[in-house]
Amino acid sequence: MVFEEESVILLLKRLWQQINAKRKKQLGLIMVIMLMASVAELVSIGAVIPFLGVLANPEVVFQYEGLQYFINYFGITDSSQLLLPFTVMFSIAAVLAALTRIILVWSQAVLAHAIGADFSYQIYKHTLYQSYSTHIVRNSSEVIATISTKTDQVVSQTLLPVLNILSSIIMLSMILMMLIAIHPVITISAMAGFAFIYSVIILSTKKKLLLNSNTISQNTSITVKFLQEGLGGIRDILIDGTQATYSRAFQAVDVARRRALVNNRIIAQSPRYGIESLGMVLIAWLAFSLSDTETGLISALPIIGALALGAQRMLPMLQNIYGSLSSIRGGQGILQDSLVLLEQSLPKYANKLTSETILFQKVIQLNNLGFRYQKNTPLVLSEINLEIPKGSIIGFIGTTGSGKSTLLDIIMALLHPSKGSLEVDGVEINTNNYRGWQSHIAHIPQNIYLSDATIAENIAFGLPKDKIDYQRVVSVAQKAQIDETIQSWKQQYDTVVGERGVRLSGGQRQRIGIARALYKHADVLIFDEATSALDNSTEKAVMDAIDEISKDVTILIVAHRLSTLKNCDLIVELENGKAHYKKELKKI
Repeated sequence: MVFEEESVILLLKRLWQQINAKRKKQLGLIMVIMLMASVAELVSIGAVIPFLGVLANPEVVFQYEGLQYFINYFGITDSSQLLLPFTVMFSIAAVLAALTRIILVWSQAVLAHAIGADFSYQIYKHTLYQSYSTHIVRNSSEVIATISTKTDQVVSQTLLPVLNILSSIIMLSMILMMLIAIHPVITISAMAGFAFIYSVIILSTKKKLLLNSNTISQNTSITVKFLQEGLGGIRDILIDGTQATYSRAFQAVDVARRRALVNNRIIAQSPRYGIESLGMVLIAWLAFSLSDTETGLISALPIIGALALGAQRMLPMLQNIYGSLSSIRGGQGILQDSLVLLEQSLPKYANKLTSETILFQKVIQLNNLGFRYQKNTPLVLSEINLEIPKGSIIGFIGTTGSGKSTLLDIIMALLHPSKGSLEVDGVEINTNNYRGWQSHIAHIPQNIYLSDATIAENIAFGLPKDKIDYQRVVSVAQKAQIDETIQSWKQQYDTVVGERGVRLSGGQRQRIGIARALYKHADVLIFDEATSALDNSTEKAVMDAIDEISKDVTILIVAHRLSTLKNCDLIVELENGKAHYKKELKKI
């Protein structure tokens, strides 16, 4: 992905639009703290002149009219009596300046990471609400990388740098005004020199930062992809002995990513030391030139001290601005990827407490239904006409690629017809009401997804533990013919199944899937090749569990073996996207 030069500003504008109103108000408070910190810095630098003046030539202080009230009020008669109060005042000013800076740094960090947490939540939420057609063409590693890693990098490489730039500019402006008032020629000359040096560095490193940005963004996603594939396919990797191949592939992208990160850090930090040494050289030559005046170095000492302290404060701020700009440029790719996911639209139902209810009492109808995945691709399904009465058992067969799973995805309203319609009791299911229809449906795929939690939590999948109805869990487990097995285990329904249900057999996973579907109160159960990987005896046990389900439940079964469909009321054979119907199925 290539970025134009002005795209940084556009990206920051898009980022601002993703920050909610509460965080924007908090950013306003941060600006107030920035101003307070700047004033405190100004006071601490301004206090140097009278403090050093007292140290260098205390008698001169008695000549300042502004201090006469203070001198008379405290009854000061000797110049030596001024040393302690001026030292105390200077110390207080320095401590207050430090405290306000600490408060500013703390508040910036807390707010930036709070915004980062908001972004992670928004990306996760918006992604979960995307249509099924979006999910099937997207690599999940990109989403995982953005939520787990890239949002943190947006915080560290964009949000915090932007806040640092703002605070540094405010403080730098105030310090500059004071230093110009003290010695305009030296101050303006020094700032012009520093600005020129940083401008040359920024222009010369711009392309390198952009290339590094793309490398970091792409390789972060690829790293997560390798982790997912390696750990997800560990059984095949162990059998095939391909550990070295996966390790080397991971190492290549990870090293390139880390090298780009290091290069960006070097670019951001390296000018600091040269600029600081240049500032010291300027102060030294200023001291040399002032020492040759009639009043000598003693009278010039307060001015030199103020300029030196101002430079000591100013140079890190200049470096902070430069480093932050480099960080933002180096994080362009990460920011771009994050914004793409942040800007995903939400469906209308996302913020509704309840969905529009769709009644299902009689029949599901597919009317001259056709479907294609993209506008310019051939139809995957065409001229499908089918009536599915409530309570019936319908089987679907066909070769791989014949359209079986696509047809079921349309019935489940995961995909929407390209032509024709899906109707339930005469109501067409569309993008406005499909959530009401999906509340009737439970899906049991070939590979049941089980979380690394207890049996009860997997049956009542998606519910918090304290919201689970354990009596209902046992009841649906009995209907799915898995209760007896669970009761034989030591922990029973509190048994942890392991990651992806690795501690359970295939038949046990399928029956837990059926129990999960029944727990949902679904009256349409869809078995998508749910028994194809099971042996005959396990498949028979699962099909017996299906036969025990209430007759008010409509069951759709996709299978390769006709024996699986022997009790169906109708078998739909799909071939080249078209349907053929077999009704005398009890004889199969």
